[in-house]
Amino acid sequence: MTPITEVEGRRLALSNLEKVLYPATGFTKGEVLHYYATVADALLPHLRDRPVSFLRYPDGPDGQVFFTKNVPPGTPTWVRTAEVPRSEGPARMVLVQDLASLMWAANLVTEFHTPQWTIDTPGVADRMVFDLDPGAPATVVECCEVALWLRERLGRDGIEAYAKTSGAKGLHLLAALETTPSGEVSAYAKELAVEAERVLPGRVTHRMTKDLRAGKVFVDFSQNAARKTTATPYTLRARPEPGVSTPVTWDEVGSCARPAQLRFLAPDIAPRLQRYGDLLAPLFDPGRAGPLP
Repeated sequence: MTPITEVEGRRLALSNLEKVLYPATGFTKGEVLHYYATVADALLPHLRDRPVSFLRYPDGPDGQVFFTKNVPPGTPTWVRTAEVPRSEGPARMVLVQDLASLMWAANLVTEFHTPQWTIDTPGVADRMVFDLDPGAPATVVECCEVALWLRERLGRDGIEAYAKTSGAKGLHLLAALETTPSGEVSAYAKELAVEAERVLPGRVTHRMTKDLRAGKVFVDFSQNAARKTTATPYTLRARPEPGVSTPVTWDEVGSCARPAQLRFLAPDIAPRLQRYGDLLAPLFDPGRAGPLP
């Protein structure tokens, strides 16, 4: 029998709570739902007003993994949706605005991915992102070296950067911006990625081509494009273990000597929130949003 629970006055059917989704640790679907309920206060502001792309893995990361951008069949009428412009025609997507919507979405078993703009201004970014992806044998340690360079370089242009793990093997840098067309943000981010490749020769590439990435950090600027999305802070990832895209301090980035130092699983996040709060909260402060140079 599927349990029915009430969240903020909404009735939810939560299914298969004992199902193991993360085989390496035995982490169950019930634990996934508990994780999202625990971190909701920190996660929801990063989701609010941003159309969500779901990367679903209902049978765990070893099963079928697939993206869902359109509103899934059976979505409750009380879950807010919005029409989103696309080059191939408008689509209707989910907005996760509250705890009830979050728990409904978490029950689908999904990663949360969001764009760098909100639904009020589609294609006009209020954030910039760099996805630092290491090509083996490089690791997140090398990503940290590149992140520190990017932080300093952005600072010279008056832009304050914040870091989070990708929840997989890399690192993300985020910055708040005064609203700027996504195309302009992409162009600026590409300039910095090319500059990083020039200043850090042999350690960085701005090109996605696989055979150019071995032993280097790929500085992916392309996720600033209006059509692209990035793993949302605090989302679980579809990996063998319940890894989380986790905000980190610059001291943690600067002192990282082993990949394990920046590897965080679901049980690690509540204690970090108690200690630090949301390290990405400054992204919501209009006073921290800078213009592109």
